[in-house]
Amino acid sequence: MAPRPMPDRVAALAALDDPARRAVFDLVARAGAAVSRDAAAEALGLSRRVAASHLDRLAEQGLLAVEYRRPPGRGGPGAGRPAKLYRRTDDDEVAVSVPERHYDLVGGLLAAAVTESIDTGAAVREVLHRTAYDTGRTIGAAAGNLLAALEDAGYEPRRPEHDGGAVVLGNCPFHRLAQQYTALVCGVNLHLLRGVADGAGDSRCIAELVPSPGRCCVRLRPGSAVK
Repeated sequence: MAPRPMPDRVAALAALDDPARRAVFDLVARAGAAVSRDAAAEALGLSRRVAASHLDRLAEQGLLAVEYRRPPGRGGPGAGRPAKLYRRTDDDEVAVSVPERHYDLVGGLLAAAVTESIDTGAAVREVLHRTAYDTGRTIGAAAGNLLAALEDAGYEPRRPEHDGGAVVLGNCPFHRLAQQYTALVCGVNLHLLRGVADGAGDSRCIAELVPSPGRCCVRLRPGSAVK
């Protein structure tokens, strides 16, 4: 699943700033089953209207999932409309970091590469670089152009006037891991960004390792396509 845009994640977390809304979220998150508006209102001492408002706001922000179901034993004509129920989402997470970090992306790439290496006997580094490149191509293709892809991934791309059209990246989304495991993570980053450039249709852009203080280790410069 592609990460939510930063503004959407900030808005989702902001929805939890209200103490009553956070209490509603905690109630649903800890429940063993989907929760109705009436049950939330009774458990928290709120009016049904207020409970419904908080539940719907949390659902709009993607923090809760909605389903419709009749109570057990009630069905057929005359049973009335199904009740609107809320539960915590199963497969979505909301995290915000400033500057933006995506350690989950590196973790997923490493897990996929190690799994394939165990299954096939292929060298982990070779599989990791190929997997990173393929993932980058997917990211680039989804964004449609290189700068948009880099922005969406949190790299903070810039084109310095004195650098001949090169793109430098003001942020490393894997900063802490890159400090601890520089060769490994920067190698993954290099192949990921080569894939991003190709997927975005900018295969003449060359991604190269140019470590510099205060920015990502990879620089993208105009040139012939890398084979």
